[in-house]
Amino acid sequence: MNLNDERVGPKSAEDEVPQAAGRAKGLSLRAVLPNAITAAALCSGLTGIRFAISGQWREAIIAVILAGVLDGIDGRIARLLKAQSRFGAELDSLADSLSFGMAPALILYLWTLQDLPRLGWFASLAFAICCALRLARFNAQIDTDEQPHKSAGFLTGVPAPVGAGLAFLPFYLWMATDMPEFRNPVFMGVWMAVIAFLMISNVATLSWTSIRPRRNVRLELIAGVGILFAALLQEPWWTLAIISTFYLLLMPYGMLKYSKIRRQRAVAG
Repeated sequence: MNLNDERVGPKSAEDEVPQAAGRAKGLSLRAVLPNAITAAALCSGLTGIRFAISGQWREAIIAVILAGVLDGIDGRIARLLKAQSRFGAELDSLADSLSFGMAPALILYLWTLQDLPRLGWFASLAFAICCALRLARFNAQIDTDEQPHKSAGFLTGVPAPVGAGLAFLPFYLWMATDMPEFRNPVFMGVWMAVIAFLMISNVATLSWTSIRPRRNVRLELIAGVGILFAALLQEPWWTLAIISTFYLLLMPYGMLKYSKIRRQRAVAG
């Protein structure tokens, strides 16, 4: 299938299957809203760099997190409005590369990695490049029919917004505990290299479509989300650290679950 075939809409999110649509001659008005949200996410991520240059670390991290929230909204709105377009896909990937690759790399370099100018800069470069490679891999496979992970409801590697959030884990702990060990440039450099590897790895990770709670726990789930939101308001840094740690702990579960599905498919095939 031709990767330039505009009959296939772009991604709204990595766990969504592209839907066929008529050939569009240009950018429709209903496509303006999701693309405007994507542009806002891009501006938020880049503004985080500006805050970091001024030494406003809290604001810098919040700006990137806000970019992640906006990135999660734009695709859903595009699908809701049936406003998927090739333009939107390219803009989304560009925004993700800048907001979740370049911005975290520069923020963390200015925060601590500049104390090791050479090795620290290499760690920042590795993170930004791996984020760009991940997004390029996804764009290259967007129209590919054979995608074992996606067909099973999984993602390949850690998504770019999640990778940025995980890269900030030492910062969350530093803000919560004020322990200088979490700002150690050697530790930060190794941590960024690990997250960079997870982004470009072929590890099957859970997506929203693979998380389907039973009906008898949905009320509890809603209550849990409300409590989580309250925790973010009261203790944002501890809450973000716990969320990041919980995601990392879920990764082995996701790999085991995908292996089970793959074995079932092999037996059925």
